[in-house]
Amino acid sequence: MPALFRPLTLRSLELTHRGWVSPMCQYSCGPDGAPGVPNDWHLMHLGSFAAGGAALILTEAAAVNAAGRISPRDAGLYNDEQAEAWQRITSFVHRHGAAEAKIGAQLAHAGRKASTYWPFSGQRGSVPESDGGWATVGPSPSAFDGYAEPAAMTEEQIQGVISDFAAAAVRAVDAGFDTLELHGAHGYLLHQFQSPLTNTRTDSWGGNEAGRNRLMLAVIDAVREVMPESMPLLLRISATDWAEGGIDIEASVRLAAQAHEHGVDLIDVSSGGAVAHQQIQPGPGYQTGFSARIRRETRVPTGTVGLLTSPGQAEHAVATGQADGVFIARAALRDPHWWLRAAFELGHDLAWAPQYERAVPRHSF
Repeated sequence: MPALFRPLTLRSLELTHRGWVSPMCQYSCGPDGAPGVPNDWHLMHLGSFAAGGAALILTEAAAVNAAGRISPRDAGLYNDEQAEAWQRITSFVHRHGAAEAKIGAQLAHAGRKASTYWPFSGQRGSVPESDGGWATVGPSPSAFDGYAEPAAMTEEQIQGVISDFAAAAVRAVDAGFDTLELHGAHGYLLHQFQSPLTNTRTDSWGGNEAGRNRLMLAVIDAVREVMPESMPLLLRISATDWAEGGIDIEASVRLAAQAHEHGVDLIDVSSGGAVAHQQIQPGPGYQTGFSARIRRETRVPTGTVGLLTSPGQAEHAVATGQADGVFIARAALRDPHWWLRAAFELGHDLAWAPQYERAVPRHSF
């Protein structure tokens, strides 16, 4: 059996294989519906991956409070209406997943990168309050390039965000999600606190590596406390800031080990996003080395992501121990049946949705 199609168990969650869907923001909540409520687009988008053979599907970043949305059109999990809409989607995935698909919610807060225009709006930068935007917060009063300056969070606000993550986790569990992922990457709030490039605080929420990691670990603890013991918790991190003076792989190895001690079951390894002057060195599989090192040095399961587009690349990453699973992003947008294609190319018999069985290829895909 190809390594990519070996099953994997995290706590009590049984995944039929190791080909998964990476979180991908759709910026499609509203403008006609209530803020933050997923709709038919999200049902179609995520449901197509279930029919296409993905074993695990992660949602786009779901904000834990209204101010944590990346844009006014981003999803949330901070009220019951949003949770009910997500439940419709989790039910669909569970009913129609070709590979017994499971679905996880990514919980997030955008911090200083919140209240921005969505990519296809025709505008860039921060959305003013007159156009539906809001004041942003972060660890320190420094803005991301071209965005509005955030307010440094008070102790009360920090404690409020921790509680908001826990409340969103409760809603996610009630909505039928199989697992949760905390978004601690790409320059969003938890990453902002972690990185010395964006956290210049001198109180107990900054000052040194332990202080900068404190919010990440506090959120893990709060979410783990309200989750079922049997449900796994994932954490997405940026393994490096790709900028001098920022997070490097050594710091990420230490964080991954700590996160595991606090109850995280898999590290979803990405990189970058903290600052605009980052110097990313992209290429096929350019982040797999980070995943491999974290996995090797901590013995914590990892997922890898980033310019992994072909079944052969994904198979190589798992077979050589660089990761325990592969998250597919843009390649899945191009081909929502990527996993069925991968199984065919790798010689594995992956079940098709019965409605599509008459299209099962015999000689070529």
